[in-house]
Amino acid sequence: MLTDKQNQLREIKQALRQGGGDQAVGRQHAKGKMTARERVEKLLDPGSFVETGLFVKHRSSQFGMEDRQAPGDGVVTGYGTIDGRPVCLAAQDFTVIGGSLGEMHADKIVQTQELAMKIGAPMIAINDSGGARIQEGVDSLAGYGRIFYNNTKASGVIPQLSVIMGPCAGGAVYSPALTDFVFMVDDTSEMFITGPQVIKAVTGEEVSAQTLGGSMTHNSVSGVAHFRATDEEQCLLQIRQLLSYLPQNNAEKPARYDCMADPNTMIESLNALVPSDPRMPYDMRDLIGSIADGADFFEVQPLFAQNIITGFMRLDGQSVGVIANQPRVMAGCLDIDASDKASRFIRTCDAFNIPLLTLVDVPGFLPGTQQEYGGIIRHGAKMLFAYSEATVPKVTLIVRKAYGGAYIGMCSKHLGGDLVLAWPDAEIAVMGAEGAANIIFSREIRDADNPQEKRNEKIDEYTQEMMNPYIAAARGYIDDVIMPEETRQRLISSFSVLEGKRSQPIPKKHGNIPL
Repeated sequence: MLTDKQNQLREIKQALRQGGGDQAVGRQHAKGKMTARERVEKLLDPGSFVETGLFVKHRSSQFGMEDRQAPGDGVVTGYGTIDGRPVCLAAQDFTVIGGSLGEMHADKIVQTQELAMKIGAPMIAINDSGGARIQEGVDSLAGYGRIFYNNTKASGVIPQLSVIMGPCAGGAVYSPALTDFVFMVDDTSEMFITGPQVIKAVTGEEVSAQTLGGSMTHNSVSGVAHFRATDEEQCLLQIRQLLSYLPQNNAEKPARYDCMADPNTMIESLNALVPSDPRMPYDMRDLIGSIADGADFFEVQPLFAQNIITGFMRLDGQSVGVIANQPRVMAGCLDIDASDKASRFIRTCDAFNIPLLTLVDVPGFLPGTQQEYGGIIRHGAKMLFAYSEATVPKVTLIVRKAYGGAYIGMCSKHLGGDLVLAWPDAEIAVMGAEGAANIIFSREIRDADNPQEKRNEKIDEYTQEMMNPYIAAARGYIDDVIMPEETRQRLISSFSVLEGKRSQPIPKKHGNIPL
C-alpha cells in the first residue's frame, strides 16, 4: 500500500511529463515532429533514460510569467545509454512555451553538460526552440553564454552532438556551431542568425525559412551541418551510427568491433579501378568501399565540398577517419570549402584518438581570382596545420596524382605522415607533365622546326623521367610502392603497427591555427 505522499509524487511526475498538454502535443505531431520525450526514448536504449531536473521551475515574475506553468521549464534533461554506453542529453520541448530558453531552462542544460564532462560521456543536444525567452530578458542571454562556455570547455574532451529538429535561430545557433557534429531533418529543421522577416525588413530580400536555413542549405551550401535526414527517425539512427565510431571521451579509443573477413584477402578489382588516361575520373568511394569492413562507410558532410570526401570506416574492426580527394568533382582539386571541411574533420579525429587514412589523387589547389580573393592561402594553411598538429596514427596512400603544394597538404611524409604508400601509377611531381615541359623546355620547343612535335616529345620525356612514384621512394618520401590489390592488407598492417604510436608535443598553451 502506497502512502499519500508516494501517490502524490507519482501524480506530480505524471503531470509534469505531459509537457504542454494534449493540444500542444497534437500540434507538434501535425508538423511531422516527435515530442522531446518521444525523441529521447527513440534515441536511447529501451528503458535506459533517467531524467534529471524534472521539478525545475522558472523564477520569472514579469509580463504574465508569474501565472505561466512550464513543466520542466521547457527542456528534458538526463542520461541513458546507446548500445550500452552512457550518454547525457538535453531535448528542448517545443510544447512548453515554444521550447524557449530562459534562466532555469539554460541551467538544466548547463548542469547536464557538466555531468557529461565529469563522467566522460558524449553530450547530445536536441534543439527545437523559439529562441530566447523574451520575458526573462538578460537572464535568457546569460543562459546562452553559459552554454557556449561549456561547449568550448568540453570541446575535444567529449563528443558533442547537436540535433536540429525544429527552429534554431539567433544566438541559439552558436551552440550547435561550437559542437563536433550537427544533424538536420528535411522540412522541419531551421537554422539562421536572422529570420526571413528580419531580412525582408532590413534588406528587402524575400526568402523562405527552408531556403535560408533548412537542412539542404546547411548541408550543401554553408557547411554548417554534417548530416541530413529525411525524417526524425532516420536522424536518430544516424546519431547511434556515428557514436559507434567515436570513443566516450578523449582519454579513450573507439570501441573495436569483430571483423569476420580475412585481413590478408587480395582485392583484384582494385587493379583496374584507376583509368589509364590520367584525365579520366573515377569514384574514390569505390576504393573506400572495397577496403572497408563490410564495405561500410559512414560519410560526414557528403553534400558539402564534394571534391573531398570525409567519413568513418573500419579496418579489421578498428575505427578510422578517411580524408580522400574525389576525382569525379573538380578533378579532386582542393579549394576553400574542401580545405575547411578536411581540416575540421582531421582535428575532430585527432581529438578523439581516431587514426587517419588519407587517399590522394589531387592535381593541385583550385586556381582563380575567386579562390585567391576568398583566402585560399589562409584556408589551405588550415589543412597543413591540422595534419602537422595531429598526433594519431597517419597513413597516406597516393592513388594517382599528387602535385605541388596539394601533394604536401594531403598528409605527405613532410607533414608527419607515419607511413606513406603509393600505387605504381602514382604521379608525384611539382605539376603535370604538360605544364612542366612548357616551362623546362620552352626554348627547345620554341626553336624547333615543329614546335608541337617537340613539345609532345618533351612531355613524354618528362612523363617517363618524373611522373612516377619511384623518385619519391628513392628519397624516402614514400615507404613502399604496392599493388592496388594489396591495399586493404597493407593498410590494416600499417594501422596495426602504429597502434602504440607515442608523441611528445612541444609544451605550449596552444598553436595559432590560421582561422
